[in-house]
Amino acid sequence: MGDVRSYVGGNFMFTLDKTKCGFVKSVDGGGVSAEVIVEHTGLSYFSKKHLGPPVYDDFTLEIGFSMGTALYDWISASWQMNYQRKDGSITACDFKMEAHSQRQFFHALITETGIPACDGASKTPGYITLKFSPEYTRVLKASGQESAPGKSMQKLWLPQNFRLEIDDLDCSKVARIEPFTVKQNAISDDTGDARDTAQEPGKIEFPNLKISMSDVTSQTWREWHEDFVIKGNNSEDKERHGRLVFLTPNRQHELAEIRFFNLGIFKLVDHKGEASNDQIKRCVAELYCERMEFEYKSVES
Repeated sequence: MGDVRSYVGGNFMFTLDKTKCGFVKSVDGGGVSAEVIVEHTGLSYFSKKHLGPPVYDDFTLEIGFSMGTALYDWISASWQMNYQRKDGSITACDFKMEAHSQRQFFHALITETGIPACDGASKTPGYITLKFSPEYTRVLKASGQESAPGKSMQKLWLPQNFRLEIDDLDCSKVARIEPFTVKQNAISDDTGDARDTAQEPGKIEFPNLKISMSDVTSQTWREWHEDFVIKGNNSEDKERHGRLVFLTPNRQHELAEIRFFNLGIFKLVDHKGEASNDQIKRCVAELYCERMEFEYKSVES
């Protein structure tokens, strides 16, 4: 065994239902553990110990907008409560793209989709954080060469390349949208004769939005806040719809969009300012959202 060397792993191929979706930015989780059960019986000076059933940790991935459409379709279906259990694998490769190990997962459900901050001042790439819960996993040895499917698609998405649209509101000077996460619980369905537990989807939770904009374009927002919050005209017909668009580097094409349904404003405040400090005067709006939809658009840039 003296000639067996370690390798530097830096590439992770993600496969979903036998379809190669591409390399992810990072991967975490997927471990297997078991609870140690202690039995205190009789007059023994020590306790008996044994293991309970295995517990499979969630996987957490960071992905960009250059993955295969099968992955984005899985996210889209989850947000529309069209729950799809997926099998797949994550293959660890060295910098020569030579595969060394593979973690397989089975009957997985998406539990969280984290959307990064959209920030007009950001210079670093942005990534979606995807978490999913498998019913069980297996680790295998892998070999062979891996490569991204098809030709290279989108470049890295920069958080400064976005556009927000909301009915009858001036969104032309929106500077930042805080990161938000759509959550979906996976509930274990334990049965007495099963070693691996089944997963059932729970209720989906759509988060609030926090939006920063220049004060010069805040008038329509202030009018809505006055009517919706202060005057109390906040029935369903006063709620609004909108969408958040992720743009290619040249800002000419749409990579993906998130559609917002039944938006309602509940807070509007001026951003903290300091005397004699050169800064754009901004205000911050917070909105609830009853439902969201995600759509990926395969456009090359």
